Amino acid sequence: MGSNSKAKSADRKARIAEMRRAEQARERRNRILAITASTVILAGVVGGVWYLLNTANEKEEAKAVPVKGEQTWSDLSQNHVQKQVDYPMSPAAGGDHAPVWLNCDAEVYTEEVNEENAVHSLEHGAVWITYNDKAAEADVKTLTEKVTTTPYSFLSPYKDQSSPITLTAWGHQLNVDKASDPRVDRFLDKYVQGEQTPEPGAACTGGSMA
Repeated sequence: MGSNSKAKSADRKARIAEMRRAEQARERRNRILAITASTVILAGVVGGVWYLLNTANEKEEAKAVPVKGEQTWSDLSQNHVQKQVDYPMSPAAGGDHAPVWLNCDAEVYTEEVNEENAVHSLEHGAVWITYNDKAAEADVKTLTEKVTTTPYSFLSPYKDQSSPITLTAWGHQLNVDKASDPRVDRFLDKYVQGEQTPEPGAACTGGSMA
């Protein structure tokens, strides 16, 4: 073999070796990129899961804490009666009540409702928001909008209460002066179908209209 052929053969081998080195370098870069991308994705997934779990835990912990200023009652009777009941609190937060519940699925009543029917709704896990003539018109409008988008809640005027606005769940009650009070949303989050509900999942429709 002549020197020229040997030179060409060596040149080919050199080019092949260079191509192999370049291919190996590309493969290493691709592996590094793939590992980096996988690590970033995994970190994002883990971080997202942690955030969701942490947020859920914080919400559950918040629900376990009483709403500041609320009153509570325990051992409330649950008998069905066909008579007017003399409740120890105004509005009533539980006790004996009418056999038929008041419709309470995002219902707004512009006149006072039958208290015995309303108490039955509380037994089903509803929150009853009431107001008297001390409540500002703008607050009543705000509460109306809130109730119409909140299942298992109902709103009505209630003359015989000490506070402009009262929120009542079974065994729990909160008085506030303004609809903008952050405790309003806290109370709804905690007690709409909350752990206090004697009959969770029971209907809030198909009952009495007033």
